Amino acid sequence: MTVPEDLRYTEEHEWVRPEDAGLRVGITHFAQEQLGDVVYVELPKVGAVLKAGQPFGVVESVKAASDLFAPVAGKVVAVNEALLDRPDLVNQDPFGEGWMLVVDADAASIDALLDAAGYRHLTEAPE
Repeated sequence: MTVPEDLRYTEEHEWVRPEDAGLRVGITHFAQEQLGDVVYVELPKVGAVLKAGQPFGVVESVKAASDLFAPVAGKVVAVNEALLDRPDLVNQDPFGEGWMLVVDADAASIDALLDAAGYRHLTEAPE
């Protein structure tokens, strides 16, 4: 399972990457694998204000529909419009072209999120 070291993670399987424009958010490889083939993604509009831990959208697959949860509080400054026509990008490249949104938030707000080791521990199957 792919867990990039430079990202932070939530227990709900979202990832966060600090960038100049804000905090880029998507779902993890583990999450997209559990969902199966993603067929639809619903995202908030640019300008929406997110509250940490609250739903911000929905991802639907052939198996199920799942809420997406904001990893941090902040204002949405960009959404990945490509997902409207190509929701399968979430499966193909969850940490790259399958990103979901960018939030204008304090980079320090990710300090409470899981690092890569913590996320790997969360997703490991119990022995």
